[in-house]
Amino acid sequence: MADDPYSDFSGSRKKASEEAEKRRKKLTPGSLMKALVRSGDGDATPSDGDQVIYHYTTRTEEGAVVYSTRTEFGGKGKPQRLVLGKSKMILGFAEAFPTMLKGEISIFKMKPEIHYAEEDCPVEAPDGFPKDVELNFEIELLAFSKAKVIREDFGVVKTIVMEGQGWESPRTPYEVTARVRASTVDGNVILPSKEEPYFFTLGKSEVPEGLEIGIGSMAKSEKAKIYVTRDYLSKSTLMPSMEGLGEVVFEVELIHFIQVRDMLGDGRLIKRRIVDGRGEFPMDCPLHDSLLRVHYKGMLLNEETTVFYDTRVDNNGEPLEFSSGEGLVPEGLEMAVRLMLPGEVCSVTCPPDYAYDKFTPRPAKVPEGARVQWEIELIDFKKPKDWTGLTFEEIMEEADKIKNTGNRLFKEGKFELAKAKYEKILREYNHVNPPDDEAGKIFVNSRNLLHLNVAACYQKLGECRKSIESCNKVLDANPVHVKGLYRRGMAHMQAGDFEEAKQDFEAMIKADKSAEPDATAALAKLKQKEQETEKKARKQFKGLFDKKPGEISEVVLDSPSDEKLEEKEQIESENLKDTTTTNPSTERDAEFAFEGERAGFFSRLFPSARRVFSNLGLNRCSIL
Repeated sequence: MADDPYSDFSGSRKKASEEAEKRRKKLTPGSLMKALVRSGDGDATPSDGDQVIYHYTTRTEEGAVVYSTRTEFGGKGKPQRLVLGKSKMILGFAEAFPTMLKGEISIFKMKPEIHYAEEDCPVEAPDGFPKDVELNFEIELLAFSKAKVIREDFGVVKTIVMEGQGWESPRTPYEVTARVRASTVDGNVILPSKEEPYFFTLGKSEVPEGLEIGIGSMAKSEKAKIYVTRDYLSKSTLMPSMEGLGEVVFEVELIHFIQVRDMLGDGRLIKRRIVDGRGEFPMDCPLHDSLLRVHYKGMLLNEETTVFYDTRVDNNGEPLEFSSGEGLVPEGLEMAVRLMLPGEVCSVTCPPDYAYDKFTPRPAKVPEGARVQWEIELIDFKKPKDWTGLTFEEIMEEADKIKNTGNRLFKEGKFELAKAKYEKILREYNHVNPPDDEAGKIFVNSRNLLHLNVAACYQKLGECRKSIESCNKVLDANPVHVKGLYRRGMAHMQAGDFEEAKQDFEAMIKADKSAEPDATAALAKLKQKEQETEKKARKQFKGLFDKKPGEISEVVLDSPSDEKLEEKEQIESENLKDTTTTNPSTERDAEFAFEGERAGFFSRLFPSARRVFSNLGLNRCSIL
């Protein structure tokens, strides 16, 4: 340094954000000067993303103290903390900290435009602060380290002391084992560390909210400091009293956590990991269509916890082998296994509807409505066969195997699983190139049938718009595809689009005379459906226009005899010939366009309403 005890260091810094660069342009020669009082340790200095912990005292040019964090100058004795590049701070601080070493004390002379008199300064000056004069800021940099801002209001900030293992972090309702020590920012111990670690479940208010949030960002075996402000210091079993605490520093060592997953989000289907598996969750978990080998024990959740099946006893000690996605085991059991790692052991509690109430065959010892618990060990699994390198004939053979499984699932009423099978083949087909024209015809025909199978699944699931979308994938390329017209017509009829359904069924006859019997049966069913809808609309709006202006009309409810008649007609309509080909769709959802015209929207709700009102002698304006 020259004769002047302050040295000008307002030169270039590391490239920062655009806004920081814009603020930096406000620096002028001599606006920020530094005088070293005590050297720091090492050669590392803070940078963006680092949390800095510091004491500071602000004085006028005459030496009068105007603000301090230190008790000897009237402060509270609590050091401050900021995260460079993220926290709001005066420009002088943003430029000063990156020049300092740990333990260093320096005085920074700042002109008003570099502290609180800066135009658009992001922080306000303390009450009575002389912000329009040149000031000296004496700063002691106590410590700095990389920080993760977990809450945008800086209410929870974490600094890593020792990196952990893996990338999985605990979340509600995981069970956590950790060593915890708590102190105030000035070092007063609130919760001393102890040899025996704490055990708690996330989401049950057993630890303060901020600590729980911070632990949720940690990996196994990680050591960290979690800085929590008052707003996140909720009362808990660990720390029942929070009186007088403004900010707490938690020193945490995350020893272990047990994965506990609420599979349905309502607490009914819970998977609890007992023994860790091999690999990283979830990358090394079984894929769809994997061949799985598991040992499991099934128990009724009754007073005796009755065991109804154990592979090690009832299967001659051999594990159960099954392919995922084929409905071969109860849905709850498969959902749990799909989230396991090889070698993992878990316990699963399952409600009746995901256990055996919807699964056949039901074990003899499991009564209807029974809640069960499974203890499952995933021994290993084989990934589905990779089609890379297969010949076209081999690819089509593999496709047929998967399609046949989908057909079986469809017949069993497992439409979501069936659809997944068909869609899997369609995804694989995106990478298949038939070698010649003959193979191309086989390929296109197979792909079309798969789209129509998906359409059939959507129709069974009541998603007729998506069914129509799947049919269009066939009909856009071949408008006279008979099966496509039939399937789309059925979907239109289900959606109440009677005119569109009629057009599709009539187009079938024009496209292929041999399809006339099926088309005729479909048109008969359509006519019956129209009549039923019209009849229902007439009854629903009976008396609607019989009242004088201002009177309220009541909807006439169906009489018991009418209900029986409609039930009979519905049964008869179901007995009409339906030669639906069991076929699928793609993953893209149909887009729904809102019909802005009121009459169009009304007709959407009641497809035969226009005819009904027409027969009543009412015009379109009357509907509006």
